[in-house]
Amino acid sequence: MQVFHPTTYNTSPPPATSYQHPMSPARTLGDVEQTWCRAVACGTGSTVLTLQMGKPESKLPLLHQVLKKLLHSHPLLRSMLHYNPSTKSFSFLPTPSPAPPLPITTHDIPTTAALLSTSDLPPCHLITEHELNHTQWRHPSSFPCHVIHASFYALSESRSVAAVRLHAAVCDRTTAESVLREMMELAVEAEGGRKIPGADNGGEGSAGIEAMVPRGAGRKTLWAHGVDMLGYSVGSLRLSNLKFKNTKVARYSEVVRLKMDTHQTALVLAGCKSRGIKLCGALAAAGLIAAHSTSGKLTKKYGVVTLIDTRSLLHPPLSTNHFGYYQLAILNTHTIHGGEEVWDLAERSYSQFARDKKNNTHFSDMADLSFLMRRAMENPSLTASSSLRTSLITVFEDPVIDNTREMKREIGVEDYIGCSSTHGVGPSVAIFDTIRNGELDCACLYPAPLHSRDQMLHLIANMKKILVDGSY
Repeated sequence: MQVFHPTTYNTSPPPATSYQHPMSPARTLGDVEQTWCRAVACGTGSTVLTLQMGKPESKLPLLHQVLKKLLHSHPLLRSMLHYNPSTKSFSFLPTPSPAPPLPITTHDIPTTAALLSTSDLPPCHLITEHELNHTQWRHPSSFPCHVIHASFYALSESRSVAAVRLHAAVCDRTTAESVLREMMELAVEAEGGRKIPGADNGGEGSAGIEAMVPRGAGRKTLWAHGVDMLGYSVGSLRLSNLKFKNTKVARYSEVVRLKMDTHQTALVLAGCKSRGIKLCGALAAAGLIAAHSTSGKLTKKYGVVTLIDTRSLLHPPLSTNHFGYYQLAILNTHTIHGGEEVWDLAERSYSQFARDKKNNTHFSDMADLSFLMRRAMENPSLTASSSLRTSLITVFEDPVIDNTREMKREIGVEDYIGCSSTHGVGPSVAIFDTIRNGELDCACLYPAPLHSRDQMLHLIANMKKILVDGSY
């Protein structure tokens, strides 16, 4: 992957001390947020939203206006992230409202053309990869810093790409979905469209997830913690991985897209509905079968991580408009012998996940998984080939359902991608699934050159074939 150095304008923020509100103390981040700060520093967790649009001469002022309103509505997004080297911990520094304008890195047509010349990928796709591998938040010297960054790329006289990059400590997948939707709503309103009613963010950013776990849901004895910790750590050493292509070169995130038309999507969703399972079970099963088909006929054990949006499960429950990181994981292992039928495996894998969720495993194992994630980052040699791979695949319990075709038409959105970097600690492939007006569109993230693009294109094509062929 070629390194591209853009020309930037107006990117140096004022000192963080000028932003701090005298009546609002800094908030130390919770353990889950602290873990994700360390993950972002090693390359995993930077969330990128890219929108390809027309009329670049009007979109840059519009982006400024939209971001100003977005930060006004969401105190968490206008916070500064602070790092304390003496305690090695992170905290949010609140800022007043209205917040100072968010700097936007701008790329004119020649600068953007230089980036696009490095690959034959479509502009929105390539710019997404470029943004995923940006170096902000990687070094203590960059703090205090914004938790959100924006860039604008002029593709031509008639097309442009707007990109927003958010730190994992303030942005899980639900937040990313809400940011994208709110930005489009604000753009419609700014361009003379319908007025969009505001939503209550419910004290956003005032506490991490640990403070809102329902009473008893995360309870576990010290002995149980020890047993589970041992089970996770020993079990992870026995998990199989997708074949590594290059374990020596510095890594970066790349994207492959899995797309289905409305007919194919309807078949797969009907298969899930008839079996009482969710799409995540089918995607995980297809990934397991596709990966195992490249490893020969030996029996192997793989890890699948399913991410859950816990907002509705917390006390008090939160709305999707409450930005932050409120996502927890359940790690399941599956033994694959070869020759499994996709829907049988989908039912088996989803049932195991659903049973663990019912037992509140995502709450009770929250601290254990965060601890093991940090240990892997601090000691890469504990993972296979120092790859930092913790599972084969990561899926989300529920897909994003996007029925905003009319809204996107009003503001000229031609394409968009939303996903997070994965080249630090994480899976071999993370699937960000969206159903857009009845069509499945997945951004599949993987660490390169640990895995190659050809390898991933083959894996994702095989997954699609397994799902579609198994649904007829």
